[in-house]
Amino acid sequence: MTKNFSILVVDDDTSHRTMLATLLTGWGYTIFEANDGEPAIEMVTDRYFDLILMDIRMLKVSGLEAMERINKINPAIPIIIMTAYSSIETAVGALKNGAYDYLTKPIDFDKLRLTIERATERQRLQEENQRLRLSLKGQFDRQNIIARSSVMTQLLDTVAQVATSEATVLITGESGTGKELIAGATHYNSTRREGPFVKINCAAITESLLESELFGHEKGSFTGAQRRKEGKFIQAHRGSIFLDEVSEMPLSMQVKLLRVLQEREITRVGGEDVIPIDVRVITATNKNLADLVREGKFREDLYYRLNVVDLYLPALRERRDDIPPIAQHYLQSLAAKNRKEISGFTPEAMDLLVRYRWPGNVRELINTVERGVVLCQSQYVGIESLRLMEEEQMDPVRPASGSPDSIKPLEEVEKEAILFTLDATGNNKSETARQLGITRKTLHKKLKTYGVMP
Repeated sequence: MTKNFSILVVDDDTSHRTMLATLLTGWGYTIFEANDGEPAIEMVTDRYFDLILMDIRMLKVSGLEAMERINKINPAIPIIIMTAYSSIETAVGALKNGAYDYLTKPIDFDKLRLTIERATERQRLQEENQRLRLSLKGQFDRQNIIARSSVMTQLLDTVAQVATSEATVLITGESGTGKELIAGATHYNSTRREGPFVKINCAAITESLLESELFGHEKGSFTGAQRRKEGKFIQAHRGSIFLDEVSEMPLSMQVKLLRVLQEREITRVGGEDVIPIDVRVITATNKNLADLVREGKFREDLYYRLNVVDLYLPALRERRDDIPPIAQHYLQSLAAKNRKEISGFTPEAMDLLVRYRWPGNVRELINTVERGVVLCQSQYVGIESLRLMEEEQMDPVRPASGSPDSIKPLEEVEKEAILFTLDATGNNKSETARQLGITRKTLHKKLKTYGVMP
């Protein structure tokens, strides 16, 4: 057991109840007892139990009645019914009404232990799934998307408006810009947030398998189909499905996706049953779908179905204000992951990060920061650890340090990095000091030197 599970034993037979309590306590469970259905209901009202082991026949309130009332209080508690062999039919009826399982008297201890372990394992998995769901929800929460630039804050405002609707969303932008994060934010801020968020990359699956992945297949529908398989659309029922790189979908599949969007129903490969679905569709592409439509590579009718709301995610070079906070955020997490004590970037390193054009966008930035963390041998990540020296990828407006026409004194480079970060943080001096890896006192001293502070 991963925790001390609590079990409520309900039985009006004192000797039988005491025997079970002693046995279960020996197995490591925390045991509570009730001598009838009524006190059991009162106890469930007062506190939570991981499991209830309850006799079906009791003098005042039967196990069936108690189970019905307990389910109204807390339907998540698994209830195992105990019954005499002659009442098995009644116990089966209890299963239909929500009991987890039933055991016949005299109780087989091995079966009792196995049944309880199965029930407690189910509880553990449910809790784990809930933690995972909350974790994912937090990961995709708008507050966890780092956005200081005006263009990104405007985008997130639009996401907040779009999320509450049922509109189909098309997210466009270069590779590595974070389109999946925007898709997740759209789902987890919608009324479907408690439903599944299912993702599939259309470019990563062969044409022959994509239909099966999306819509499922029947047993024997093709070689290797040993059993029925449910597709991503069924898995996403009452939630959202994210079709990444939808531009890579073959024309034959585009026809079928269009039908799903129009009819809100799917048919498994090799099957005939029409299955209604309730799914919100969110798509993404790094290509211009309008151009593909003109080239005959993407269906125009599908394009208009997908492009109800278009969310454009700008490249990182179009939102340089976001670079310092993103870099510092991942520096902290990656330093902890690699068990290193690193406070920040040197001013020269941050200057380089801001001026680099990032053809791989945020994904490349994260990889660069990780390399810097791994290679760093001091408290601050320097230029030598980043290894971003490709001159052609430097912002032409701000020439790369070290080129013949742009060699500057170290103090001037440091001043530029500090003032840029101060501007990017909205003049927040504490945040500026944190991102630069210096103390607030040191920052104040530098700003006085530059004449920014009196």
